Amino acid sequence: MLIAIIIIIVIVLLFVWDFTPKNPTVWGVTFSQEYAHNELGLDWQKTYLAILDDLKVSHLRLSAYWKKTEPQAGQYDFADLDWQINEATKRGVKIILAVGRRLPRWPECHDPSWLKNLSAEQINQKQLQLIKTIAERYRNNPNIIYFQVENEPFLRSFGQCPALDKNFIKKEVKLIKQITGRPILVTDSGELSTWLRTSRLGGDVLGSTLYRVVYNPQFGYWRWFLPPSYYYFKAQLIKAVSPVKKVIIAELQTEAWHKQNTNLKEMSVADASESLSLNQFKKNIAFSRRAGFREVYLWGVEWWYFLKENQNYGDYWNEAKKLWQK
Repeated sequence: MLIAIIIIIVIVLLFVWDFTPKNPTVWGVTFSQEYAHNELGLDWQKTYLAILDDLKVSHLRLSAYWKKTEPQAGQYDFADLDWQINEATKRGVKIILAVGRRLPRWPECHDPSWLKNLSAEQINQKQLQLIKTIAERYRNNPNIIYFQVENEPFLRSFGQCPALDKNFIKKEVKLIKQITGRPILVTDSGELSTWLRTSRLGGDVLGSTLYRVVYNPQFGYWRWFLPPSYYYFKAQLIKAVSPVKKVIIAELQTEAWHKQNTNLKEMSVADASESLSLNQFKKNIAFSRRAGFREVYLWGVEWWYFLKENQNYGDYWNEAKKLWQK
């Protein structure tokens, strides 16, 4: 009986324990030109400038998508990425630049069409050359605080990507470190991974996802019941047993999870609220603080803007604005 009582007390403590840091949280967002334009039909430059000048974000995660930066083999086009980085730099915004083959937003691997004619070995050679070119181009930009190498490379259940070889990822990490001298961010699922494999890739910072309400075709919407302490203690353990010096939230759920065979552009605010009501939006932000994280990147800024401009629903946008305009 006593053991059962102790177990119950421990479980309750794990759920109510609050690790909110005393210092303010650094809040950022992830922006995807591809998602804003191709999926939501937005003017991506107008959207981006609103993020900088209306939200007034202080930190951004951007992606150097392969099909955008090398549309033809050996022919690079950095016009759009240069513009994004330059506009952020002019405003003093700090940047995470994600590079590699697997990057944020579906289908994760944004491959150029010419890649399909190459062998795996040839693709690896081209990929290293691309990364070298990007690292050399942006290594002197003081506003880039981390280079992210790949995105959740071991999450095989999501995305349309071939399996990534950990030894090859280590080569990517080593190459960018040699060229830029900047800290390297590696990312992993907060709910579906121990982070151990990812923490041994040679990165300096580990970025986790943090999701609370998700959708599964078999079960519908369901909630992760993991307490803040789960993320907090996992982060402390990883820092103790691996070379990782810092753990951040690279992807906090602040975008609705759409149902099968639908997309967010088609969903009403009422349908979106099944996974992300405004109240849940606030709760997710508070949860990330209670889990002890001092650097958190919100996911879904393009969608907030879409709702504000196309459905006359600016509640998510305005709520997020409070994070940078206190």
